[in-house]
Amino acid sequence: MDLNSETAHVLVVDDEGAIRYSVSKTLQRIGYEVDEAASGEDALSMVKKREYDVVLTDIKMPGITGVDLLRKIKEASPDAIVILMTGFASLGTAVESLRLGAHDYLIKPSSSQDIRASVSRGVERSRNLRRRRALLDAIRGNVFELTRADVDAVSAVFDRVEMPIPQEVRMDATPATSVMMETLTSNMTLGPLTIYPGRYQISVGDKPIDLTPTEFDLLLYLAAHRGRVVSCHELVREVRGYAVDEAEAREVIRPHVSNLRRKLKQTGDDADIIVNVRGIGYRLSETGQ
Repeated sequence: MDLNSETAHVLVVDDEGAIRYSVSKTLQRIGYEVDEAASGEDALSMVKKREYDVVLTDIKMPGITGVDLLRKIKEASPDAIVILMTGFASLGTAVESLRLGAHDYLIKPSSSQDIRASVSRGVERSRNLRRRRALLDAIRGNVFELTRADVDAVSAVFDRVEMPIPQEVRMDATPATSVMMETLTSNMTLGPLTIYPGRYQISVGDKPIDLTPTEFDLLLYLAAHRGRVVSCHELVREVRGYAVDEAEAREVIRPHVSNLRRKLKQTGDDADIIVNVRGIGYRLSETGQ
């Protein structure tokens, strides 16, 4: 399926009907399919019934607020792209939103151009994540088929000479096939870390660490470019999928790096794997190579 040719599905959540109407029309004019929800409760019900490329929600609403909605959506679907809108901007709310994995944070009243640009970046990010999931599924499927073909070939040999198939090559008698698939599609080592692509999980020794998609992508990008300092601007562009200036990029990336460090330290590993090079960006330390 060509994701680029698909119509993007966007959910607009706001308790004010006039704002919902205005934002929805702005997005419909450029070809998006838009649904509306008047509350966080309605939005949660809707995201359980269909997959949206982007959820664009107001923060200040009765009942479930936009930040609560973000948290609940991310718990159910870590890859979900959520953009928050607010007329009552505060640094604390912005930092909390980014910590919880918000894709963007818009100040109301936002121009139509700003809304379209933010949603466009969100759709691109959503589709990149879906492509990655599809690729990993295809890899797992191909490995399974190859493994099955090998076992069938062995079975045919034993059938021809009328000998029983050894227990260790029977598909239904051993977990060896699933172990092989797990190893071929998942395990990677990076210094003291073992990385499991597709699971958003790493481990230090025998201690597993669950990461958000952003934390996982951030760690992998630094690993792929270890040996140099990566600017925050580059990290936001490559990991989050949109461009901002360096000052804003630092604010976007800092909470994710902080969470990564905290999770790594919870394993008892004292090494500071992610090093902050003041005024420039981040690099992976020698212990992470």
